[in-house]
Amino acid sequence: MTYSGRTSGFTLVEILVVIVILGIAAGVAIVSATPDERDLSVREARRFAGALEYAAQRAQFRNELLGVSATGRAIRYWRRDLTNERWQLVDDDDILRARALPDPVDAMAVAFAGQAPASDAVIPLRASGRNEPFAFALTTPAWRTLILLDPLNRVSITGPSALAP
Repeated sequence: MTYSGRTSGFTLVEILVVIVILGIAAGVAIVSATPDERDLSVREARRFAGALEYAAQRAQFRNELLGVSATGRAIRYWRRDLTNERWQLVDDDDILRARALPDPVDAMAVAFAGQAPASDAVIPLRASGRNEPFAFALTTPAWRTLILLDPLNRVSITGPSALAP
């Protein structure tokens, strides 16, 4: 029996090449799977728009006065208590529970009935379904997306549009 000196298997160089290729592929997958600010802004705008439509329909269906506010990283839905005429946080509905926005998304009311509302304003959603038009903005450091509700309770999304550097 003769011994040729060569055994079957992989060399260290071949194994290192495979490990480098796998590392590069994993890095590309992680970068492509992480949402950028634009995608995050669009996703949160769609979520907010859906909740607004639901809140407007719920106000009509249940004959109640609801409201929505957005300050910083929080969106809150309110119910008007008729006994003491105060807004109370909605906590009995999963869709309308207070929601913290992911970093770096901020929200704020930008228009109500053609005026700029106060930063802590609660925008009403009336049981009659006759609401004043309003707009909220979701912003990141690079993008701005507007969520608008018209008098017929139709919600639309404008943007995202790039912010000036």
